Amino acid sequence: MDRYSRMVQFLKVLLPLTAIVLLSTVFLLSRSIETDVSVPFSQEDIEDRLAGQVITQPNYRGTTKKGEEVQIESTRVTQGSEGEEPTAAQFRGRFGMLNGGEIKLDSNSGLIRPDKGTATFVGDVVITTSDGIQVTTDLLNTSLEEIRGDTPGQVDGTGVIGTFSAGRMQFGTEKKDGPVHILFTDGVKLVYEPTKAER
Repeated sequence: MDRYSRMVQFLKVLLPLTAIVLLSTVFLLSRSIETDVSVPFSQEDIEDRLAGQVITQPNYRGTTKKGEEVQIESTRVTQGSEGEEPTAAQFRGRFGMLNGGEIKLDSNSGLIRPDKGTATFVGDVVITTSDGIQVTTDLLNTSLEEIRGDTPGQVDGTGVIGTFSAGRMQFGTEKKDGPVHILFTDGVKLVYEPTKAER
């Protein structure tokens, strides 16, 4: 038997033995898997969530037909009983405009309907714009397909020129590709503060 044949015979024995040693080392050095992992919810929380069909930290993101950014999120959504629509707690939203401006929305609760292209903010609604206007109201209806919204009830607010109140408020574009405007109607009252206007 020549040297080459002896080498092949030797490797036929050595290589399988080396593979077995390596595999056994992997199993010996591997960490044990912890099977007793605690769930970060109590059994009562799990049962409540299953019974009420609760979703935590839901987040909706989309764009309008013009490409403006729409974000709506909540801390908790409950399906509700039969015949009732789901409700979301601590309902927050943001409209990002193409010119870099934004409108932030915050409320106690709300409802989003992607199938109808709408979102409703309910209870202690705060509307804040990037150019310094802040408005509070009880109810705000908005669109998900364009930057548009309206309040059926009274609004109170502050801006760069002072404080104001009105029976209703609407925001949106007057023309198809125009800028977003805010319109106050139904008995507008303004307390002009020159010191704010000069800033």
